[in-house]
Amino acid sequence: MKTASKKAIRRKNPARAARAGNSDPAVDAVFNAYPKPIKAKLLALRRLIFDTATTTMGVGALQETLKWGQPSYLTTETKSGSTIRIDRIKSAADQYAVYFHCQTDLVETFRGLYPELSFGGNRSIVLNAQDELPEPALRHCVALALTYHLNKRKAARAK
Repeated sequence: MKTASKKAIRRKNPARAARAGNSDPAVDAVFNAYPKPIKAKLLALRRLIFDTATTTMGVGALQETLKWGQPSYLTTETKSGSTIRIDRIKSAADQYAVYFHCQTDLVETFRGLYPELSFGGNRSIVLNAQDELPEPALRHCVALALTYHLNKRKAARAK
C-alpha cells in the first residue's frame, strides 16, 4: 500500500499545514521588544492569522518572517495570498495595525464589508490595544488576503 504524499495530506487536512518550520528567532526578538499590552494584542493577532490559514482552503503553510522589521506572513507554499504584516503604530502608543499590500484592493474591500473598523489609508486596519479584537471581521479580512491571488486566478479562468 502506497503512502500519501505530504502535499496530498496537506490538501486534505489544512490544519497540518498551518506553519512552515519553527519560529524564527529574529521574529521572536521583535515580539519580545514590544511593550506588554501591545505584545499581547499582536500575539493574539498572530494566532488569529495562523488559525485562519489552517481553516482556509487553498492557503497551505505560512512562512513567518520579517519584512521592513515587521512580523510578516507569506503563503510561500501555495502563493495563494498577499503578504500580511503586523506591527504597533509607533506614533500612537496604544495602537497597532494589520498591514496589506497597498496596490491591492484588499483594504477597499474591507472598508465596504466592515465600515465599523478603522483604516489607515489603503494599507491597514488600525486597532486599539484597549479594545477587544474584532475576531470575526479580522478572520474574514485575513482569509481574503491569504487567498487574494488564488481568487484572482479563479476569476481570470472564469472569464
